[in-house]
Amino acid sequence: MATALVIENDPTDDLRRLGDWLTEAGLGLTVLRPHAGDELPETLDGYLALIVLGGDQNAYSDAEGRPGAPWFPALEALLRKAVRHRVPTLGVCLGGQLLATAHGGLVERGTSGPEIGPGLVGKRDAADKDPLFKWVPLLPDVIQWHRDEITELPLQATLLAASSRYPHQAFRIGDRAWGIQFHIECDAAMIAQWAASDQAGLDELGYDAEAVVYAMAEQLPDVEEVWQPFAARFAALALGTLPDADIPDAGTGRTLPLLGN
Repeated sequence: MATALVIENDPTDDLRRLGDWLTEAGLGLTVLRPHAGDELPETLDGYLALIVLGGDQNAYSDAEGRPGAPWFPALEALLRKAVRHRVPTLGVCLGGQLLATAHGGLVERGTSGPEIGPGLVGKRDAADKDPLFKWVPLLPDVIQWHRDEITELPLQATLLAASSRYPHQAFRIGDRAWGIQFHIECDAAMIAQWAASDQAGLDELGYDAEAVVYAMAEQLPDVEEVWQPFAARFAALALGTLPDADIPDAGTGRTLPLLGN
C-alpha cells in the first residue's frame, strides 16, 4: 500500500496526534528516523506525500558551514523534488523552515526572542483560496516552541498566516507544499518532555515550566478542533479524494486538476 513518507528529525518530536489524525483519515505512514541512522531516499517514487517534522536543530549552517544535521542537505533536495513533482508536502516547525531554505528562503535566530506557549495566528487573505487553509478559522489556536524564524520567504511562496511577533507563520509553495512555524502534532506528554529538556531556557525567560505545560495542555482540545480537520484534508489531497479538487497554481493563477502521484 502506498503511504506518506514521514521524516522524524528529532526523537522528542514525533508524529503523535498528527499521526493519529492522518491514519484515521486513511493515509498510511512510513516513518524514517535519520537521527537514528535511517537513510533518506533519493526520490519520492511510490509515496503519496511527504511530511517533515520539527526538532531542536537549526535549519541554517553554522559559522563553519556545517548544516544543522548531517542529513539536511539530502532532506532539502527531497523537499525540492516534492515541490517540483507536486507531491503533497507538509513541513512542521523545523520542517517548515527547511521547506523555506530549500527554496531560497532565509532562516535566522529570531530577533523577538523565543516564542513558547499557547497562541493564535492570523490568516492572511490568500488563505481564503487555499485548499487546506480556507477552512481554518480566522484566528486558529496553535502551540509555539521555537527560537528561530523564517526571516525571508522564498520568492514563490504564498503567505497564509502571520502573527505580530513572527510574521511568517504559514505559507505554501506551488500548489501542494505547506510549511507551518507552529506545532499541531504534540500532546501533553510531549510538551512536558520539551519543558523538562528546556528548563534552562524557560528559566532564562522567567517562565514557570509547570505553568507553561498546564497552559499548553489546556489549549490542546482547541488545537485539535482546528487542525484535525486540516490533517484530514491533507490526507484527502494525498489520497486524491479531496472534494472540489481544482487547486490554484501559485505561480500563474491558473487552476490545475488534482492528479494522482
